[in-house]
Amino acid sequence: GEPPAPAGAAPAPSTPAGADDPEQLSLAVVIPAHNEEPVIDAAITSALRLFDRWDIYVVSDSSRDATADIAAETGVNVLELLTNRGKAGAIDAVVEEFELTEHYDGVVILDADTELDSGYVTGARRQLGDPGVAAVAGFVVAEWKPKQRTVVGRIISAYRDRLYWFLQYLMRFGQTWRHTSTTFIVPGFASVYRTRALKSIDINPKGLVIEDFNMTFEVHHKRLGRISMRPDTKAYCQDPFTLGDYVKQVRRWTLGFWQTVRRHGVWPSLFWFALFFYILEVVVVSVLLLATALLAVFALLPLVTGGAVLDIDAYAGAYGAVAAVLPLTTILIGLFVPDYILTCILATVRRRPSYLVYGLFFLPMRILDSYLTLRTAPQAWTTRSDGRWKSPTRASGVL
Repeated sequence: GEPPAPAGAAPAPSTPAGADDPEQLSLAVVIPAHNEEPVIDAAITSALRLFDRWDIYVVSDSSRDATADIAAETGVNVLELLTNRGKAGAIDAVVEEFELTEHYDGVVILDADTELDSGYVTGARRQLGDPGVAAVAGFVVAEWKPKQRTVVGRIISAYRDRLYWFLQYLMRFGQTWRHTSTTFIVPGFASVYRTRALKSIDINPKGLVIEDFNMTFEVHHKRLGRISMRPDTKAYCQDPFTLGDYVKQVRRWTLGFWQTVRRHGVWPSLFWFALFFYILEVVVVSVLLLATALLAVFALLPLVTGGAVLDIDAYAGAYGAVAAVLPLTTILIGLFVPDYILTCILATVRRRPSYLVYGLFFLPMRILDSYLTLRTAPQAWTTRSDGRWKSPTRASGVL
């Protein structure tokens, strides 16, 4: 590759702190960015509230906009890559260029559309105070700025809020329990890796569309330590604004997961024992959800067509058999009610009554997720990715 063009602030410390006191642990912040002009300043500003400017490293991955210039104006370290290497390649490049694993105790990987909570660093250092912790998973909070979004954007943001809330508390009290540590994802939006573990992680292997699943599997596969997650490492992310960007993002996530499973294979471990049942659950639930949705469409056809389809003998016979066992109302209630109950719980917890309206559309979102999960599974064994990325539509500022 081409020689990078670093610019910016003072050099990193010469050695890691290595202190027993968690408060003395030295942390670097890496912000990989590709055409992130609308949001990069907000991400850097949030990091500058918690870190010195010389501990922040922005790597502009062949950006064609003002991303690198905006970053340089803040006084942080900036590395410009002349060719698009993808997020994993950008992280790998900046870690190597500034020798971050030699100069720090930990590296925070922060997406350019993410802003850190004021208590993030304290929480991360507290968790890294356990020498057995190799990585700290950030606790994602979906931003909620309905006035900046269309109705579709609000549905996406509210749906993601529900997903994050339930999934993370499951991870917090199950998958990241110190005696299990079986979580399959350290989210790449705002997480910390201890540098002694990062040295052993292959950050940018060929063929993967995203990096965070692979880096998590590396921690487990190489027995580098356990993964910790607590709500005191909150960060705020900006979810997609359009359905098209949402589909692209979910496809990347699901394809990246299956590609990582393909790359690492199976090895005897508690992690894979838990992962097997997770995969089984995801596949079975996705199949059942899609099958039930198709069954509901099948049962709705007479209403939609005014009974015309009942003139088709084959359909009429099948419809009669289905209706005798599963009436349309039973199918719809079985699909909708359990899902909507979750929305009611979150609307109460969040004190956001508008979720009760947006929640009417969450079931179609789940069906879409299920389709993409099943669709990308076989693609993981046939598709090789270069990791290059395209930033979705952004809005300036998150918090």
